[in-house]
Amino acid sequence: MQYKTKGVCSQKIDFDVKDHKVYNVTFLGGCNGNLQGIGALIEGMDIDEAISRLSGIRCGFKNTSCPDQLAQALKSYKEN
Repeated sequence: MQYKTKGVCSQKIDFDVKDHKVYNVTFLGGCNGNLQGIGALIEGMDIDEAISRLSGIRCGFKNTSCPDQLAQALKSYKEN
């Protein structure tokens, strides 16, 4: 799935879900090393666990962050 981010440095998140687990998370733009780390840490994680861990994380004075946007992307996936 592709998700267009809002309010953060990264512009897009790509990911796959198989058997309710998250795989192949990649971000376009943003802090490359940190975002690769997030993708590696949630690889194979249950989608609900990933949402729970990443939701609400803020970046500086922003109301969201790249991890929070990933949680929003996963929520959007679940709704569709």
